[in-house]
Amino acid sequence: MKFAPLCVLACAFALPLAASAQWQWIDNQGKKVFSDQPPTADVPEKNILRRPGGKAAAAAPAAEAPKTDSAAAPAPKAAGVDKELEEKARKAEEAEKAKRAAEEQKVAKAKADNCNRARQGKATMDSGMRVARMNDKGEREIMDDQARAAEQRRLQDVINADCK
Repeated sequence: MKFAPLCVLACAFALPLAASAQWQWIDNQGKKVFSDQPPTADVPEKNILRRPGGKAAAAAPAAEAPKTDSAAAPAPKAAGVDKELEEKARKAEEAEKAKRAAEEQKVAKAKADNCNRARQGKATMDSGMRVARMNDKGEREIMDDQARAAEQRRLQDVINADCK
């Protein structure tokens, strides 16, 4: 076996180990920060979420958060984050509405096309001219009165459903 493929394979297996040497903390603006460098000294210990080596920091339980005075301080910062989230949610909702409107328009166009085709087919059937179809064997056969009546009923059902 060649040496180069072995080196590439060893590097591929070593990459996740390098990624595990990451710091994760919540900064003063309330955003998660990922870095290979430790946070600055002004970041409280409780905001450090992960240290290198995959060790998660001991986070304060959610029940203890409202008891501390520092829990009241992040509220204005969270309001800014909430505004950003509300803006993102509003944009996502607008995009969803636009997507639904485009889909409804597409369905309406398909119904209009089906309506036009059904009306043209019904006019052909009502005209009395001879109509031929291909059977399952690939042979051309002329429709008899019973098949013509069945096709007229089917086309009328399509018109009733799509032409409103």
